[in-house]
Amino acid sequence: MSGGLLVAGTTSDAGKSILTAGICRWLHRRGVKVAPFKAQNMSNNSAVVVDSAGRGGEIGRAQAMQAAASGLAADVRFNPVLLKPGSDRSSQVVLLGEAIDTVTAGNYRALRPRLAEAVFDTLAELRAEYDVVVCEGAGSPAEINLREGDFVNMGLARRAGLPAIVVGDIDRGGVFAALFGTVALLEPADQALVAGFVVNKFRGDPGLLAPGLDMIRAATGRPVLGVLPWQLDLWLDAEDSLAYGRVLGRPGPPRGAEWLRVAVVRLPRVSNATDAEALATEPGVRVRLTIEPAELADADLVVLPGSKSTVDDLAWLRATGLAEAVAAHAASGRPVLGICGGFQMLGTLIHDEVESRRGTVPGLGLLPVEVTFGGRKVLAQSSGTAFGSVPVRGYEIHHGYVSRADPALASLIRCADGRGEGAVAGNVFGTHWHGAFESDEFRRRFLTEAARLAGRGGFAVAPDTVFAAARERSLDLLGDLVEEHLDTDALWHLIESGPPRLPVITAALK
Repeated sequence: MSGGLLVAGTTSDAGKSILTAGICRWLHRRGVKVAPFKAQNMSNNSAVVVDSAGRGGEIGRAQAMQAAASGLAADVRFNPVLLKPGSDRSSQVVLLGEAIDTVTAGNYRALRPRLAEAVFDTLAELRAEYDVVVCEGAGSPAEINLREGDFVNMGLARRAGLPAIVVGDIDRGGVFAALFGTVALLEPADQALVAGFVVNKFRGDPGLLAPGLDMIRAATGRPVLGVLPWQLDLWLDAEDSLAYGRVLGRPGPPRGAEWLRVAVVRLPRVSNATDAEALATEPGVRVRLTIEPAELADADLVVLPGSKSTVDDLAWLRATGLAEAVAAHAASGRPVLGICGGFQMLGTLIHDEVESRRGTVPGLGLLPVEVTFGGRKVLAQSSGTAFGSVPVRGYEIHHGYVSRADPALASLIRCADGRGEGAVAGNVFGTHWHGAFESDEFRRRFLTEAARLAGRGGFAVAPDTVFAAARERSLDLLGDLVEEHLDTDALWHLIESGPPRLPVITAALK
């Protein structure tokens, strides 16, 4: 077969990514050869994919997660267009894994036909290779100002003949209006492909919702294929940066006598904030994303994560007082960790004629390194050892590189080829590697050292926490939710046969 489906949403963050992953896991369990697809993603959370020739490319982390749910290695074709915002008005364009341009809203329009053809060709290639391709939309298909030239939502569905389902987040309120309005704002040919709805994040007695489900079916002629319950355990592999002040995950009780408190600075242009998720899987480790200097003062470990715009985010740190808070934390002897852009900020000087084009700017001065930005982006999957012989793996996505360092400076990681990577200066640590803390023994050793430096002698790491197993449990949970709460017979029929004849809703908007 060559089935397909588009999972659209009433809004961003309605649940498209997790529903797509759940459907992929459900189909994979049934023995179906399934692949995920998101035509265009806008996110600074990306993963590095390495092809058979050893070439690196970028895709959205959500599509890497969906590939794992499908039992596949990630492939650049699963997310052919990735937009990485560097400011409110410009984004780097990654096409089939490779950065090709930086655009504004204005000159993006000139590039859009090229991107659209690449998307349509890539989807056709995947549909010839896989039994089913589950496509994820972006934002909402009812963003009528963007319908002309659309190749992500209904433009994709129309071109490929895909049936669509629309997911809405009931936790936000107004879900029935959002579901009805999404269909009603579409032109008739688009409406003809929308075959059903899914309600996401419901809390309470499903019986109370039943009258609304009946009414939305009567009003639209389309069924609600299921209601997914609110689930606290779905927090790994977030597509977008996490909300201010949010505690990651559901930290288990400490194995020792004390908690370890981790504050991750939520930079305006944060990238790969998902690095903090591995820390949050550890019992007794409380990880909070924050923009408050006071929360840094109260933390044991401060983390500066990656950034799509290192120099601009460094200026923001200074303007908000967070730079002073980071420096004070380090001066107290407690640990500070910088990852990628955060590592670059910790140095003495940053020479940037590429990303911000600000020239030479002073860093925080907590590590004796200088960073220079080059025109070629480094994309690599890397491996090495740390703390002597502890194995560690990660991936690299960065323009900046260490161009000068104190010869006496210790490296955090020793690469497989013998090169040093990252830096350690007393209680300050830095690395360009994302994903390193998914290596279990490395994460435990680092947290043990961080607790020592923070004076948390009562903290103890858990010897049995396996990050890969936690991720796999999350993917299985998504598959379970689809199997238990959706009408999978109707969903299978839709994937296999396409949408039935459906009524047109006449909208008042002209």
